[in-house]
Amino acid sequence: MHYDGVKGASPLAGVVGCLPEQHACVRPGAAPTVLVKKQGELMKLVIAEKPSVAKTYADVLGATTKKDGYYEGGGYLVSWCVGHLLGLAPPTAYGEKYAKWHIADLPIKPTMWQYIGTDSTKKQLSTLVSLMQRPDVTEVINGADAGREGELIFGLVYEHAQSNKPTKRLWISSMEESAVREGFDQLKDSRNYTNLLHAAKCRQQADWFVGMNLSRLFSISYNAQLNVGRVQSPTLAMVVERSHKVSHFVKDPFYTLELKAFGLTATSKRYPDKSQAEKLAHDCQGKVATVTSVTKEAKNVSPPKLYDLTTLQREANKTFGYTASKTLELTQTLYEQKLLTYPRTDSKFITEDMASGTPTLIDHALANLHMNLHHKPANVTAIVNNSKVADHHAIIPTPSATASAIANLGTDERNLFQMVSAKLLAATAHKHSYDETAVTIDCGDITFTAKGKTILDQGFKEIEANFDKLVGKKTKATTDTTLPPLSEGMTETPTLGVVEGFTSPPKLFTEDTLLSAMENAGSEGVEEDIDCKGLGTPATRASIIENLVKLGYLTRDKKNLVPTPKGINLIKVLPDQVKSPLLTADWENNLKRMERGEVAPDAFMEAVYTAVETTITTHEPLADKNLFPSAGGTGEVLGSCPKCKKDMRETPKAFSCACGFAIFKADKFFASQGSQVTKTLVKALLAKGQAPVTNFVSSKTGKGYSCTVVLSTTDTNYPKWDMVFPKGKKK
Repeated sequence: MHYDGVKGASPLAGVVGCLPEQHACVRPGAAPTVLVKKQGELMKLVIAEKPSVAKTYADVLGATTKKDGYYEGGGYLVSWCVGHLLGLAPPTAYGEKYAKWHIADLPIKPTMWQYIGTDSTKKQLSTLVSLMQRPDVTEVINGADAGREGELIFGLVYEHAQSNKPTKRLWISSMEESAVREGFDQLKDSRNYTNLLHAAKCRQQADWFVGMNLSRLFSISYNAQLNVGRVQSPTLAMVVERSHKVSHFVKDPFYTLELKAFGLTATSKRYPDKSQAEKLAHDCQGKVATVTSVTKEAKNVSPPKLYDLTTLQREANKTFGYTASKTLELTQTLYEQKLLTYPRTDSKFITEDMASGTPTLIDHALANLHMNLHHKPANVTAIVNNSKVADHHAIIPTPSATASAIANLGTDERNLFQMVSAKLLAATAHKHSYDETAVTIDCGDITFTAKGKTILDQGFKEIEANFDKLVGKKTKATTDTTLPPLSEGMTETPTLGVVEGFTSPPKLFTEDTLLSAMENAGSEGVEEDIDCKGLGTPATRASIIENLVKLGYLTRDKKNLVPTPKGINLIKVLPDQVKSPLLTADWENNLKRMERGEVAPDAFMEAVYTAVETTITTHEPLADKNLFPSAGGTGEVLGSCPKCKKDMRETPKAFSCACGFAIFKADKFFASQGSQVTKTLVKALLAKGQAPVTNFVSSKTGKGYSCTVVLSTTDTNYPKWDMVFPKGKKK
């Protein structure tokens, strides 16, 4: 693979100071034999990230013959990964002693990073290995998603296969046939993405090193299963800190004077003392108010930028209540349906070569949203900026997004598609303009002010109002607040009053505001043209939030994210260097710099090693060892956890263990069968591993049926379900 200019070099060579031979892989199974279709016919192998994407590639390339795990035809073999086929091996791969948790064994610091597949994906991994080893394959094309994780997914499989065949990189931002075809016509040199692979590898290893070592350190120290993460712990800390400020907030009263004269109401500055405000109002009674200043200024508000992923997730949460994870899932689906461009982007602009096709996209958006505007959006130059586009441009509709193409979208998909379409229109509309009038009135020794606004042109706000109406969003209308005609020197005897107000507490985080906080963490004082540091990336922030909820550190209260006692106590025991966003944000920034070749992988990892090792050697547990008594629920013990053999107890939403394993009452599998999990059922499952159910309902026929449900564990904290039927019986 030509990642470093040397034929046959590992794509992971030089990462984290490890020699190529240090990256051993644990192979989950032998590769099956794959027959060559025709002796002497040379083939190119394309590897996509998902089966659906591979099908699109195959259609474009003419690989129309379906095989077991790949397509063939037109001189191409097109196969796929299923997300990450290989991941870092668990600690036991580096020694059996790590099966037991002892602080004395920390840190677990691999000198030879090992990788392992999963039982569910080993067949496809073996297929890919066999395809890469076929003698008729002359070139391998990396068609994984065009980003850091896509580079890692392909790179690990390529190394696992011990391939030495030259590679090319497919780098596209749209799944439209024309974009895919153009991408294959303009394949990139894989060596251009070596630094991206290094950054992906370092991110993965840093997360493993921090998570494995610090999770063990604090779990042992407090006799509870605690999960500590490089990004998730600082994120949790921000939520806990905000929640503390809200719960401990003491509102303070303040008082303002209101003056009514000249056909308007003007207000004074705030006064903390009511008696002082009342005395000032009394002193002004009967005195003449004088207009001392009238200024009128024309003002404009620029249109919004296009969507990057984080902004789309924020606004979808605000408008529809969608979680960040759901928004990413919906946008990915629309991308694969060729209706939106690539979702995992941090850019809010498009490139110059896209400008000529944008008017057509605007026309489609207007038709799809049924908007009849006073002025058609046409300012394409406002959204074009090559310098602000790195790997991918902003999320926009594709030329394929016609009315007929979107006719069968589900409600949620339609909402997201319409939101992106409306943003394209708003971003290319003209400015919102208005006149602002400011009036200053003196009465005695007190100065009062009032402001008025006269809207001259709604501009892009007309589109936003139309979209809000389309999706049923209640918003405050932009209206005129015109002041009466006034001039300096006018006088009038006013009416005065005192109005009481209170200071407002900070608001709890929603996914909207937390995503913003994650994006901007560590950026205080950073110049605008410098990369914002931030926690995580647009592609990972949703999963970080979702994982904190699954682990029981956060709960959702409507749109708010609220820390649980377990989450609060975890932040209580973590030292500042682990929970502060500053260090992690700095690491994220260095990963971005690594992608540009500005930071060496070994230097980055050395900083991670040092930080974790320092935490381990300086850690002094708090005296209170009972901070996590209810990690696995309270009350009656229902049985032994199938993963760790500790006690399973009931919690408000699940039956769970302190190790993190949980059977949710609203389990998706049971819900799909028209049922839910009960305490009686869980007791039987924990006792025997299986239990009879008599209240399942077939989604196909609507009829009830019975079976035996079998419980088994997976490599996650959630169960795997199987159904067993009596002989001769079917669902």
